[in-house]
Amino acid sequence: MSVERTRGLGRGLSALLSETETASGTSSDGPGVRTVPIDQIRANPDQPRRRFEEADLASLTESIAEKGVLQPLLVRPAPDGQGYEIVAGERRWRAAQRARIHDIPVIVRDLSDREAIEIAIVENVQRADLNPVEEARAFRQLTERFGHTQEEIARAVSKSRSHVANALRLLALPESVLDHLETGRLSSGHARAIASAPDAAGLADLIVEKGLSVRAAEQLARDAASGKAPERKGRATDPGKDVDTQALEADLAGRLGLGIDIRHGKGPKKEAGEIRISYSTLEQLDDLCRRLSSK
Repeated sequence: MSVERTRGLGRGLSALLSETETASGTSSDGPGVRTVPIDQIRANPDQPRRRFEEADLASLTESIAEKGVLQPLLVRPAPDGQGYEIVAGERRWRAAQRARIHDIPVIVRDLSDREAIEIAIVENVQRADLNPVEEARAFRQLTERFGHTQEEIARAVSKSRSHVANALRLLALPESVLDHLETGRLSSGHARAIASAPDAAGLADLIVEKGLSVRAAEQLARDAASGKAPERKGRATDPGKDVDTQALEADLAGRLGLGIDIRHGKGPKKEAGEIRISYSTLEQLDDLCRRLSSK
């Protein structure tokens, strides 16, 4: 483990972010702080934070419009020599733009690409500004791009190693589940509960649909692992089906423990039709074949 590999994380915490925090509450005459035109500042394209909650941004905009930017941004000279690039404080910068602030306090530091990215990641994680997916992707970037171990990351962001490991495991989930996580429809606890279950995407949709708790999600995952199909809402309330068909679907679903979809023919006499039986695992299919073939 080289000194160079760990220097960025350590320096970001002890030497750089602390300067920003020390300057918090100061204006352009604070220690190490200068004021620059806001149009000379731009976002970091490698910023780990991708989503900014509209309500939080609106509240901060209102505060900045009334009191100004109290906490300076941490920036570095832009790599192309044109203005400055944000290392920490993009949300303040966005809110200041909305508030039509022309000049903004900053702390300028000469940082490499690596240091800027590492500091941005650590700063966002420590301040709990990232959603679970952004946090996991930030940890992955630190491990894959810069070679940091999970132990190093955990120390840098003041988290446990298991927290870092569990966050990284989330990235193995289907994209639809990650989307639920990013938008807040699912929590990390929900995601961990269904991470190893068959059809995690389907379970995630069901959890969101029914507003299930983490404990209920854990039971749902156990049921799925044992071959028991979860109850679903959608087909029983299909407005295109009469009540008799819906009742028959519900009865068959209850008997088989599987999803049932009855579709009548479209001809004038509706003589043809089909029954669709949905299963999530091969074990469920085997059980269905056994039951249909038994005497």
